[in-house]
Amino acid sequence: MEMITEILSKNGLVFAFVVVGVVMWVSYQLSDRLSAGRLHGSAVAIIIGLVLAWLGGLATGGSKGLADVPLFAGIGLMGGAMLRDLAIVSTAYGVDIREIRKAGAAGVVSLALGIFVSFAVGALVAAAFGYTDAVSMATIGGGAATYIVGPVTGTALGASSEVIALSVAAGLLKAVLVMIGTPFVAPLIGLNNPKSAMAYGGLMGTTSGVAGGLAATDKRLVPYGAMTATFYTGLGCLMGPSVIYLMLLAVTGG
Repeated sequence: MEMITEILSKNGLVFAFVVVGVVMWVSYQLSDRLSAGRLHGSAVAIIIGLVLAWLGGLATGGSKGLADVPLFAGIGLMGGAMLRDLAIVSTAYGVDIREIRKAGAAGVVSLALGIFVSFAVGALVAAAFGYTDAVSMATIGGGAATYIVGPVTGTALGASSEVIALSVAAGLLKAVLVMIGTPFVAPLIGLNNPKSAMAYGGLMGTTSGVAGGLAATDKRLVPYGAMTATFYTGLGCLMGPSVIYLMLLAVTGG
């Protein structure tokens, strides 16, 4: 047993991919069996990841969650800034702006409105709970956009780990609410065609939430909503640490 542990510890990054793969498989199984796909597997995986991180920190008294356990140290590298930012950039590069134009003015307006409203609401909630500096407001506002935009914004601006964790929690809550709520609001807002799906993806932004919600509504709409939602994430990652942060800095003065 010690020999196996030693081998896995020396190949931490490889073992981290195995662990994440198992967690993802379990998450999608739970999603299919317990919620019939309404709660997207990626959201279940994030919840499991947060619980494992909490248990790891509780067991070791460390600050890096599960990565503080020597056997799982590779998760710290896998989840570090380098690979995370690579994933974000690759996601943004996967979007063709010519495809966005197919949504017309409604798609463009929904993207702009979705990003600014999400950041504004998140920043206001942050301020209401005492996080009144521009960095924290931008980070939590980014989390209100998506659970990817928040950490990217926070890391770029030097936010504390506490604030970044709050941004992830805000983004996860939004994703789950969008997944669950989409099938119920779809008939009320005419969410039954590709153009409306693209506008909806631009407004909501959370790719996993939009994809899961549209899958439960009409699977044919998923690619359209996911496309603008993906573009939303890339745009949010660009605007959060720059334009929106500067706007908040001008308002708060620090």
